[in-house]
Amino acid sequence: MPIYEYRCKECRKRISVFWRTFSDVESSSLQCPQCHSKNLTRLISRVAVLRSEESRLDDLADPSSLAGLDEDDPRSIARWMRKMSDETGEDLGPEFDEAIDRLEAGQSPEEIEQSLPSLGSDMDAGGADLDF
Repeated sequence: MPIYEYRCKECRKRISVFWRTFSDVESSSLQCPQCHSKNLTRLISRVAVLRSEESRLDDLADPSSLAGLDEDDPRSIARWMRKMSDETGEDLGPEFDEAIDRLEAGQSPEEIEQSLPSLGSDMDAGGADLDF
């Protein structure tokens, strides 16, 4: 069951239309819900690919995901950390976001650690998360 997007050439409104079948797309005429014009242009829609968590984690474990990572460059570390966060879908909180922003600005990890003493405070000395 396709969903197509259109733009009205009169009022420029963008609309999405759900069709029950592909043949309905060919045989129906549309009109803009805003201005009732029939002068609509079909748009190219974004494509989303749904992936399992296992597939995403497999990609993260691939050594090629570390390509371009320079441990001496804070900006490189920030890009890699942001990518890992996006891939896992975990919200790591405002302190994580602030640390990434500072790394992207070129601040060293040591400076960030000194100015954000509570960063990682929910972890024991071995790095294990203490939240139960």
